[in-house]
Amino acid sequence: MYVTDTRVSAEPRDFLEITDALHRFALGQDLKDRELFASAFAEDAVLDFGPASAAWGGSAPEMSGREAIVATILESFTGRVETTHQVTNPRVRVDGDRARLTALVEAQHLLSADRGVHALLKNLYDVELVREPGGRWLMSRVVIANLWFTGDPVAVFG
Repeated sequence: MYVTDTRVSAEPRDFLEITDALHRFALGQDLKDRELFASAFAEDAVLDFGPASAAWGGSAPEMSGREAIVATILESFTGRVETTHQVTNPRVRVDGDRARLTALVEAQHLLSADRGVHALLKNLYDVELVREPGGRWLMSRVVIANLWFTGDPVAVFG
């Protein structure tokens, strides 16, 4: 489940590379940069936003595969929603070529056509990662749970 160890469980380089995967996810989404966003995910990655959407009575199907995740998220936001993501409080545990990351992510969503329609979410990310040959870490499974939100969910889901 979540990484709550009280001791350091990752070498500094691994910690940086692992947290960079989540930063690529966040900035790639905010800039609508397909290549940067896709670089965060393993080819067979799974992204589950269901727990977060349930917080306001919505539902979101689990997304499977890098290309499906990238297409679904970027195509649903591009031209419709502006986002900014801030990643904080990362906790990392490494076990060989697998890792676990827990982090808080605050996500602001504004409708492009009417910035008065917005949603601010504080989400808890539970991320499993794999190290690819050459040492780069990629997210293989991402589960996003909502801790709180304010605003209008239409800014996220339309």
